[in-house]
Amino acid sequence: MGKFENKVVVVTGGTSGIGLATAKAFAAEGASVFITGRRQEALDQAVKTLGGRVAGVRADVSKLADIDRLYDAVQQRHPQIDILFANAGGGGFAPLGAIDEKHFDETFATNVKGVLFTVQKALPLLRDGGSVVLTGSVTGSTGTPAFSVYSATKAAVRNFARNWILDLKERHIRVNVVSPGVTDTAGLNELFGGGAQADGVKAGMVADIPAGRVGQPDDVAQAVLFLASDAASFVNGAELFVDGGMTQI
Repeated sequence: MGKFENKVVVVTGGTSGIGLATAKAFAAEGASVFITGRRQEALDQAVKTLGGRVAGVRADVSKLADIDRLYDAVQQRHPQIDILFANAGGGGFAPLGAIDEKHFDETFATNVKGVLFTVQKALPLLRDGGSVVLTGSVTGSTGTPAFSVYSATKAAVRNFARNWILDLKERHIRVNVVSPGVTDTAGLNELFGGGAQADGVKAGMVADIPAGRVGQPDDVAQAVLFLASDAASFVNGAELFVDGGMTQI
């Protein structure tokens, strides 16, 4: 039996990158996994790739009705959720002086509002003693040029965990944050301009990573599985950096 046999896991933003790798890892350990994505084609492809233990629900977490639809779909098949990985998020570059309202609203709607209501609306289904993992970022603790809005959203996510462990202590629901560093995903490649340009940017960042390489989605997935597992039963409100050491120097 796998470590998560008979567990029900929800992974938002599960069609690519860290979310997809984490859904795959949970399913490999025996869990029944629900993933979300905003684009039906990508969602269908992810479900096909991941196989029979995974179901997909099209949802944009910035829209509360979509979150309701997600949990309605879960409830039709299972009485409770054991683990929630609130992972969906994104952002782009905009230096101070060029930040517009659309950039601010869209980034906060997904990364802050979306995380808040993804967790809050899960509470009736989330079992007592369950686990919530939020996706933060090293940028929530460090400065990055032209990335202040995204960084602020991830700082907010980190502080959600600090407060929610108090709100949920009577139910013994743990809330932790996994904060990736430079991770080789399609989203990061797009952010860095794609193709050879993105490869060059990532290669240039390796010098600042003591581990000597960029991260892979499975590096983060394994950290999420640890935080969600019984092995982390006394880990609560913590931020686990998965960044090869770059934030520690």
